[in-house]
Formats: sequence, C-alpha cells, structure tokens
Amino acid sequence: MFSKRNLRSFCEALLLVLCSSTFVFASAESGHGDLGNQLPLWSCIPFLGMLLSIAIFPLLKPEWWEHNMLKVAIFWALVFLIPFGVVFGAQMLTFQVLEMILLDYLPFIVLLFGLFVAAGGIALKGTLVGNTKTNVVLLLIGTAIASWVGTTGAAMLMIRPIIRANAWREKKAHVIIFFIFMVANIGGCLTPVGDPPLFLGFLRGVPFFWTMKLFPIMLFNIIILTVIFILLDKNLCKKELAAGRSPQKMNGNSVKTPLRIEGAHNFIFIFMIVGAVILNGMLPNFASFADQATGELYGLHIAGVLFPYNSIIQMLIILAAAFLSMVTTKKEIRQANSFTFAPIEEVAKLFIGIFLTMIPALAILKANGASLGITEPWQFFWATGALSSFLDNAPTYLVFLTTAGSVGFTEGVATTVGIVAARDLLAISAGAVFMGANTYIGNAPNFMVKSIAEENKIKMPSFFGYMAWSLGILIPIFILDTLLFFR
Repeated sequence: MFSKRNLRSFCEALLLVLCSSTFVFASAESGHGDLGNQLPLWSCIPFLGMLLSIAIFPLLKPEWWEHNMLKVAIFWALVFLIPFGVVFGAQMLTFQVLEMILLDYLPFIVLLFGLFVAAGGIALKGTLVGNTKTNVVLLLIGTAIASWVGTTGAAMLMIRPIIRANAWREKKAHVIIFFIFMVANIGGCLTPVGDPPLFLGFLRGVPFFWTMKLFPIMLFNIIILTVIFILLDKNLCKKELAAGRSPQKMNGNSVKTPLRIEGAHNFIFIFMIVGAVILNGMLPNFASFADQATGELYGLHIAGVLFPYNSIIQMLIILAAAFLSMVTTKKEIRQANSFTFAPIEEVAKLFIGIFLTMIPALAILKANGASLGITEPWQFFWATGALSSFLDNAPTYLVFLTTAGSVGFTEGVATTVGIVAARDLLAISAGAVFMGANTYIGNAPNFMVKSIAEENKIKMPSFFGYMAWSLGILIPIFILDTLLFFR
C-alpha cells in the first residue's frame, strides 16, 4: 500500500499534471464539431503514460506495482478525464465514460471472465512431457481451434496444459511467447468468432466465411513460426537435459499415465459463451431488438448512452455460464489448474485505465482516418496493424473498414459502409488480427496469458522485452506477408 509520503507525492503529481493538461485541452474548440476534431493530439499523453507505466514499473518496482497498479490506472485516467470534464463539461464527460465502460469495457471484461472461469474448470491429467514435439502439437491444436472458439477461448483452454507440460524446464518463456503469437492472435483469423474485429466486419455485411480467404496467409505465417519455434525449442531443450533437468526427475518416476480430461462438462459453458457472442450479432435482425428500417438498436438509455438489449443478453448468458461452471466443477480440478482469480483481477485493473485513456486516441483516429491518404492494401495492412498493436483492434478495424468503403470501388465485398476491395479487406483483417501479437495489450488474451504464466512462476519478458521478440520474429514475417500478399 501507499505510505503517507507516497500518497502525498501521488496527489501532488496528479494535481500538477491535471493543471497542465487543462491548458492543453483548453486549446480545443469545445462548442462544435466531432469530438475527434476538437481534441488535440496531446490528449493522448495519458494513454502513453499508461503504456509506459505498464512497461516500466514492473521492472523498477515490481512489488509496489503489484499492489498499486489500480491506483496508477486511476491516476492516468484522471489525468485525462478531469481536464476533459473542465473543458467539455460534465455531460460530455459522463457520456464518454459511460459509453466506453458500458459498450466496450464491460463486454470485454465479462467475456474474458467467462472464458477464464469455464476454461479454468477443464484439467488435462496424465503424463504430458513438454518436449519440442509435444509443444508443437499443443501450439497447433490451439491455433486450429482459435477461429472457432475465439482466440480468448483457445488461449484460456490451452495455456494451462502447455504450462504444466513444461513445468520441468527452467527456461520456458519462449513457449508462452509463441503461444501468444499463434494461439492468442494469428490463429483467430478464419471466422468472425475468432477475433472481435472480424465480428464487427460480419455485423457490417462481410459474409461469415469470407475471412477463410485469409487461410493461405495464416498458413504461411504459422509454418514459419513453427519452424522457428522448433529450432529454438530443440536447442533450449538440449541445454535443459545437459544441465541435468528432466521430466522424470521432476515427477520422481518414469511411469507414464494416460491423458484424460476432467471437468469436460465445462466445454458446454465455453460453447454457451461463444453462442452468446454470435447471438449478440444476430438479435438486431429481429424487430424486438432493433428498428428494421433504420437499424437503430433498442436498449436502456443511461445518461444519454444506449446500452443495447442484445449486449445485455450476451453478458447475462456469459455470467450465467461462469456461475454454472463454478458451482458444477470440483474444487480439486481447479486446484490442479492452480486456478485463482488473480490474473483476471490484474487485467480488469489495468484495462480500465487503458480503455479510459484510449478515448481521445480512438476519437482522433475515427475523425481523421479517411484523411490519412491510405489507399493501397499494404498501407491498410500496416496502418491497421500498427494501431491495433496498441489500441483496441476492433474499433481500429472499423475505422479502416469505413475508410476503405469510402474509396468508391464498384467491385469487391458489399458492406454497410460501402463496397470494399477484396485485397483491402484482406489487408485490414490481417493487420487487425495478426499484429495484435506485437504487444501484450494488442489483443485481449495476451495480457491474460502473461498473467497466468507469471502466476505459475514463469518469468516473462517485460513489456519492451516482449516487443523485442515481436520485432525480431513477427515484423520480418509481416514484411514477407506484404511482399507476397499485399504489394
């Protein structure tokens, strides 16, 4: 907890930054026009501060960070919200905060929570030795199912077996990093269920199976990643064995027990959660949930924010699935998975700060996306991907989908935002899904996987350390994607 001295310093820093920020916001014209055109670029500083806090504090003061991450998240949120409220007024402030929390943060964290709880009730028992062959099989299974149960569902389902299989090894962070690359991101590109941005595309007219056109690109990337992983993991595995570590020594015997799944009924709850997401997209087609003439959704009006009934129903189904999973799963199964709520608590604390400080960045992007001069597939790929690495990839996808739809093509994929050239849509989809792997915050399950790994005593790279991996491995692959598919 904060000492009195730390608390005083915290308040003084907050007051200083708030005063400075108010002058920055005051340069905006608060009376007219779209919010994104009114906000200065400097209003993104709190978001940058939030990212740097996530990157730096765990390195410099890990114990302090563990106990105070929520305070830091609130600090940066207030650095944006208070001056924003002073300049734009309490009504606009309330609207922006409620819109972000009700429409983005709550569905995000409820979905993560539901999948985290349901997958945490499934235990793979038996002898599972984390050698290179086993690791590759687990990674490919996770990648294969990610498009059908979502990257979050696949990640939560497969992360514990792969951690348990590699428990005998000292150096295993690379396994988790490739897991994030393949299972938590790239594997989710084939259907709208796989990743939230693709689901937004489906809601705007992109045919459900159209994204299967990404299969050749996904296969190309997965083959390269698998080859790199095999070469790296074999080398590290040999070093582990040479140092005298082995699965047999850790287990105390060499008797193999057959693999079996316990808590398999939780698959019902995972499918229930995935079904809730699909249902959310289907309900607006019925007159009870939306005006069929205008497309306007029906819902609860809270301080000017429309909280759609279809979104409420999705969250209620997910929470019901999580509750049923908790009450029907034996404690011994969750104990075998070392299940605690600490990882989801950490994600909930950090992402409330990320989502709130992200408001100006998304507003500015939405207002200026069409004026960026992006017209070529490779430009859409890198622009969508670069921003999706740090911002929420779903609204980023939507911005560039709208931009592509406004170009005026007469042939391509007909969507509600216009006709989008097929190669542009492929580029936008690939950029949003693939490059979410570039940072821990690029896609919902990334940080969750990191938290679960660290809870199991795996020393993961720092924020910048992880980016060094992605820059060294993923970016060259994405350059090849550009040359082969988007040039």
